[in-house]
Amino acid sequence: MQYRKDRKGKELSVLGYGCMRFTKKGGAIDLEKAEREVMAAVKAGVNYFDTAYVYPGSEAALGEILARNRCREQVYIATKLPHYLIKSMEGVERMFQEELRRLKTDYIDYYLMHMLTDIPTWEKLKKMGMADWIEEKLASGQIRNIGFSYHGKTDMFQQLVDAYDWDFCQIQYNYMDEHSQAGAEGLRYAHQKGLPVIIMEPLRGGRLVNLLPESAKELFRKDDKHRTPAELAFKWLYNQPEVTCVLSGMNSMEMVEQNIETAEHSPAGCMTADDFALVEQVKIEIEKNVKVGCTGCGYCMPCPKGVDIPGTFRCYNAMYAEGKWSGRRDYLQCTAFRKDTSSASQCISCGKCESHCPQHLEIRKELKLASKELETVGYKVVKSAIQIFKLW
Repeated sequence: MQYRKDRKGKELSVLGYGCMRFTKKGGAIDLEKAEREVMAAVKAGVNYFDTAYVYPGSEAALGEILARNRCREQVYIATKLPHYLIKSMEGVERMFQEELRRLKTDYIDYYLMHMLTDIPTWEKLKKMGMADWIEEKLASGQIRNIGFSYHGKTDMFQQLVDAYDWDFCQIQYNYMDEHSQAGAEGLRYAHQKGLPVIIMEPLRGGRLVNLLPESAKELFRKDDKHRTPAELAFKWLYNQPEVTCVLSGMNSMEMVEQNIETAEHSPAGCMTADDFALVEQVKIEIEKNVKVGCTGCGYCMPCPKGVDIPGTFRCYNAMYAEGKWSGRRDYLQCTAFRKDTSSASQCISCGKCESHCPQHLEIRKELKLASKELETVGYKVVKSAIQIFKLW
């Protein structure tokens, strides 16, 4: 296994185990199966395990597996505080202690503010006393490293990086998100600030493997080097020295073995010209299904009404390239879970964006079309609940 160092010199395996997708049987996690897969990863040198309070059964399963095999000290546990569900520091403490009990441990190696989306949310948490609570936990050793996970725009990500003395951060990043969400620019910004960057959704929830268009799958079938979609996507990430650890939601022994094989043979700078060429060919095939030819350049921003224009078009395109549920889920995460919402329906058709668009897109027209498909009744209900109960 290859390793890259965190801010304090600890070596993290470049492949991290995402515990959200443990196999379920009869509605509960199949603990015996998960144990075999987790311990195979541990034996191969994987030492970073990512879970969260809101992943049903995940923390408890991971805690039980590590306790059974007496290997807690061999690994680093990362879990997350769903700050959007709590209203007081007493609630934070109760939730944290529950996580410790579930994980059968007395400390968390890497603790994240789950889906920290913007500066107003962080300011709200600080007013509640979050910064003091974090400092207390770091001083006591109950938390060893503090960070945040993020879905949103590059500029806000950079502001959050600067808002606190974080130890690490976690972003969605893959070859289709190179210029969206935190993106390559955000990755490099965090790295320049000395922050280790943990990557989530390297395969976009498996969509860069299982839901590739048939034309893209044909490229891999004809590949004389026999590269696989997952291998290429992981190599693209490992190639970048700014990437510290890449999470994979592994739920089969085949996934574990294949991902370990790729991680062991993919150092920084591993991508060849042929590898890059294949990535570009695959991206072309994926993008044939897009609805709007937005490149995510951001010249249309900022919107006077706060609409996340590139983010909206990315999610709108994802609906047709990857599936409606996928695009709508990402849209909800990126536009509604924040104090200052950024929904497409906030557009007032002022036209400022169109005057700056290098692609000369009919942004106002496309935003209306996107809004109709992305902002379903369910979206509106959830968005309203988020604002009423201040879940941002």
